[in-house]
Amino acid sequence: MDIPTALILSDRFRLHDTGAHPENAQRLVAIERHLHECGLMNERAVLDPEPATPEDIALVHDPEYIRFIEHIAHAGGAYLDSDTYVSPLTYETAMLAAGAAIQAVDYVLDGAAPRVFVFPRPPGHHALRRQGMGFCIFNNIAVAARHALERRGLRRVAIIDWDVHHGNGTQEAFYDTDEVLFFSVHQWPLFPGTGHRDEEGVAYGQSYTVNLPLPPGSDDADYARVFDDVIGPRLIEYAPDLILVSAGFDAHRDDPLALMEVTERGFYGIARRVREWADQLSEGRLVLLLEGGYNQRALVRSVEATIRALDALPAPEECAE
Repeated sequence: MDIPTALILSDRFRLHDTGAHPENAQRLVAIERHLHECGLMNERAVLDPEPATPEDIALVHDPEYIRFIEHIAHAGGAYLDSDTYVSPLTYETAMLAAGAAIQAVDYVLDGAAPRVFVFPRPPGHHALRRQGMGFCIFNNIAVAARHALERRGLRRVAIIDWDVHHGNGTQEAFYDTDEVLFFSVHQWPLFPGTGHRDEEGVAYGQSYTVNLPLPPGSDDADYARVFDDVIGPRLIEYAPDLILVSAGFDAHRDDPLALMEVTERGFYGIARRVREWADQLSEGRLVLLLEGGYNQRALVRSVEATIRALDALPAPEECAE
């Protein structure tokens, strides 16, 4: 019998206090409540996150930047930019988010479960080596990938970013290496203004960054086409040891921060494809990390659809709200 996808979630991720900001703690409250109501918290491993160390974060980020975040958090907090807030407990929460990503990688590499879905806050894919931005402090998925390569001996990691915004921080982290094949499917034009098709990597990384910008109004069929025509063939050619996903759900048609037309069925379809590729190419080893998604109803139903696809369950019907 197939082992269900493990989850990593915790009340401690709520300690990153952003108030009425779109990226707020109620996102995780709503997800956990909905998964209980739909029975998807039953009979699966639900893990408590373990914090990263500064040495873990320094796999991707400049040590001075790490100390800067610690300082401004413990000094009472401040805005890094107009979108990105550091609260008094953000440093500890961000360490927990990156640590959970590392924990998930270790969990699948140790064979405890083939797949893990992590629900961290703050999100991470916009965080640059020396700069937090776009709601992100530390780049959780980049730290996890670098851990897999440098400490666990993997040779090839694939990252698929289906958040509606381009994963500029993740791109920066691996732009000059062939150890990571990075895909970003995102709305163009949109924040952060990067992710053109001609951004393909440099040096050893040439052609290992694959940007797939889509116009506003792109729907389930458009996403399925990109996954089938571009991502699948490149993944098969690359044969990764591990697949990581920046799973943002802000391409949903009801999300307030973008103009795409993806539905829960669309997310079910792309998650099913990724699970099948992981089974085929990387011994099933697959880790997803929550990124964006700012309409609570759309978010929770999209997360439900994704978990159902990962567990080879039927596509979702209406669940109790």
